[in-house]
Amino acid sequence: MNDQLIMDNYLLVLKSTVEVYVHGTLESSNEGSRNVLKECLVDTLTNQANTYDLMTKYGWYNVSNVDATKVNETLNNIKSKN
Repeated sequence: MNDQLIMDNYLLVLKSTVEVYVHGTLESSNEGSRNVLKECLVDTLTNQANTYDLMTKYGWYNVSNVDATKVNETLNNIKSKN
């Protein structure tokens, strides 16, 4: 297992963890629990951003710009369905 694969897996775990914390925060009826979940969410989002930054630094996570035509097509499709 190489470093890139480890980082890919870690990033996936962080993304899944964010989903859990978001839902827990939204559904929590206890303010203390909600605050703890929010803190965990912020920490996890910070870890995700740091991991993403590190992966892009090493060229392990490539982001490409989307053609404006594709964006407009998608927006038009969404608008036509509403």
